[in-house]
Amino acid sequence: MIERTLAFLGAGNMGAAIIHGLLRSGTKAERIIATVRRDEKAKELERSAPGIRVLRDNLQATKEADVVILGVKPQAMEKLLATVGPALDGSKLVISIAAGVPIAALERKIPGRARIIRTMPNTPALVGRGATAISPGAFATDDDLALATRIFDAVGITTVVDESLLDAVTGLSGSGPAYVFLVIEALSDAGVKVGLSRHVALKLAAQTVLGSAQLLIETQAHPGALKDQVTSPGGTAIAGLHTLEAGGLRTTLIDAVEAASQRAKELGEAFLEKVSRSES
Repeated sequence: MIERTLAFLGAGNMGAAIIHGLLRSGTKAERIIATVRRDEKAKELERSAPGIRVLRDNLQATKEADVVILGVKPQAMEKLLATVGPALDGSKLVISIAAGVPIAALERKIPGRARIIRTMPNTPALVGRGATAISPGAFATDDDLALATRIFDAVGITTVVDESLLDAVTGLSGSGPAYVFLVIEALSDAGVKVGLSRHVALKLAAQTVLGSAQLLIETQAHPGALKDQVTSPGGTAIAGLHTLEAGGLRTTLIDAVEAASQRAKELGEAFLEKVSRSES
């Protein structure tokens, strides 16, 4: 349960997921303010999270909050900070969930010794199974870090990393759900090819991925050891694994994470350069 007043500026899918997670974990609805632009989104939030305050005024929400969560798209961040920046004094904790927006860029738009924490959550937070990496800025305190951890623990698991590693996090867990969905879709297609109905194939593929991940988490065994448990001499699994290795699955996944990480780095550098140009 969080006993601070939280303002979610731009409560899109991720912001809404965090709000719902906080409510499930015991945070009182009156502690939460959300800002949205569209009437439909406001009505949806008021229906799914009764008791929270839904506003259109970002500045008002900021002034009333102890913790401000920046949830707008990166391309809207400059405009948002131009509006609320003057109200973000050192007494407020600022948490960003915007991908590709470096702490340095936020610090340049927020006056004073801003207490900033940058985060990289992922979409499974929508069902309470997210993985979030958090990185503190220069003026964030240990208490700030603990509070941010409690907020994101409400929608999954949290790990603290240096900001220099957030691009790698983006490439792995931030973009990772897309890779997993592609694997599930491919497994489902394979099931259909060998005679299963689409419904059965998709159900089995999804549960196999879910169950395998849960087995790994609960046993804390090395994935190679769990793989070997499934792989009997001359059996079906080793035949399938041989095909996967021949097709370069391992190398392809490594390359995908590397490419996504590099792209995240490029986007962050571009955003910081844009902020610098706007100030010159």
